[in-house]
Amino acid sequence: MTDKILLAGILSESLVNGEGLRFVLFSQICKHNCSGCFNPETHSEAGGEWFDLSEIIKQIKTNPIINGVTFSGGDPFEQADKFAYIAKSIRSKNFTVWCYTGYTYEYIMQNKHIQKGWDDLLNNIDILIDGPFQEEHYNPNLKYRGSSNQRMINVPSSLAQNKMITVEF
Repeated sequence: MTDKILLAGILSESLVNGEGLRFVLFSQICKHNCSGCFNPETHSEAGGEWFDLSEIIKQIKTNPIINGVTFSGGDPFEQADKFAYIAKSIRSKNFTVWCYTGYTYEYIMQNKHIQKGWDDLLNNIDILIDGPFQEEHYNPNLKYRGSSNQRMINVPSSLAQNKMITVEF
């Protein structure tokens, strides 16, 4: 694994990308190309900027006011091994880890042993917001989601019970 990650951007403090005050990493690269996407500039592999994983981890660990980290996009599952490395590296700080993806939980479960880093990332996420953004299901009143087809999944409980457990905040 390279020691760099391709990101579209970083928010060191956000209240809208998950519960609490969160550090947000916006992955560069997304293959879903959802119509009406909020971040279409994150789709291309030609965009974004390379960041050192160690520097990102240091920024997260030394931020005294955040209580969680969110991986958004683009799609973090396109660089799953790198996001998994970050998630594992910050576990000692007891941060919650949220991750947005255009893939469904079922698709991830079916492919987690085939796709590089997927199983590792999944095992280091607390909340997964899954599914592509669908304009026809857009709902501005949904908390932490853009369209009603997207689900908020408690990953540790889902893995432990071998069935998907959704949550609402």
